[in-house]
Amino acid sequence: MKITRVEAIELRLPEKEVSEAKYSSAQDAVVVKVHTDEGIVGIGDSFSLPHVIKAMIEAPLSGASATGLARLIIGMNPLDIRPINHLLQARNIRLGRRGIICHAIAAIDIALWDIAGKYYNQPVYHLLGGAFHKKLRAYASILFGPDGKSTAEIGKRWVDEGFTAVKFGWTPMGQSEKLDLELVEGGRRGVGEKNDLIIDAGCCWDANTAIKRAQQFQDYNVLFLEEPLNRENVEGYHKLTGVSPIPIAAGEGEAGRFSHQDFIERSSINIVQIDVENTGLTEACRVADFAEDRGVKVVDHFYTNTIGSAAGLHFLASRQSAFIMEYCVEETPIRWDLTKQENAGGGRLR
Repeated sequence: MKITRVEAIELRLPEKEVSEAKYSSAQDAVVVKVHTDEGIVGIGDSFSLPHVIKAMIEAPLSGASATGLARLIIGMNPLDIRPINHLLQARNIRLGRRGIICHAIAAIDIALWDIAGKYYNQPVYHLLGGAFHKKLRAYASILFGPDGKSTAEIGKRWVDEGFTAVKFGWTPMGQSEKLDLELVEGGRRGVGEKNDLIIDAGCCWDANTAIKRAQQFQDYNVLFLEEPLNRENVEGYHKLTGVSPIPIAAGEGEAGRFSHQDFIERSSINIVQIDVENTGLTEACRVADFAEDRGVKVVDHFYTNTIGSAAGLHFLASRQSAFIMEYCVEETPIRWDLTKQENAGGGRLR
């Protein structure tokens, strides 16, 4: 079997529906299709800027250490996933071992695993080593409301939909101590005492403030506190994790194993959030092995469309330490109409 063509298809909502005020990354998408001479087509995507990912895949040769990705793999056996992953990195060393080059490689990598699953007629989690989990609890991932009252209403809505855990994130967290506490109290009130509450601070505090908030949030029984600090404040994470009564999670902004491994080792986080659309399944498994060997739990990051959700679910099923799955519930046509949805009790996937 040989790769014959690589497509990078850019999707975007009508411009009037695209807004900087929306944090949803399902306002646009890049769908990558890897075609083979046996008619098997693999599908992947990337959590990145679709226009740039498309360009990186379709670009012509620039030099021995920088080239478009598609041209490198035409004629190769798509089942040689790890050699292809290595080749794509090695031939683009001038573009770095982190960041957007990893995002583009990730889309191709996911598509190659999709081909492998179809070729062997096996679920991808079997090919990744087998399933530690046949079921995983999903949490509803959504933004905070502007205040505690609206946040409570949002939480109640998703609990009523059947979720037993809800994560609230980003703005307006970080504007004041009073509002921070009001938002978390509203979140707890909305989800109720029997369900889990997760807080994503959206990188808004310095280390000392984060330490104080972790102590204050302890009374609200927060399952974990996500990205309380700037992603580059690795020393701050190390300081925070050493004293926080709440588990600290981070890592969604890292791409590739080198970036992840450095962050895990230096930050001392309790939970690493791996986005397979940034890192690819091949590299994600290497990162997860590194993390779990050090006692760090592995979860996913997901805030795009259901191609990424499916890839993340197979990844999590294969990880011993995985205990919950992120499931973004923001509603856009790209999220819900790009793929066919399985029915879950009359509603969407829970």
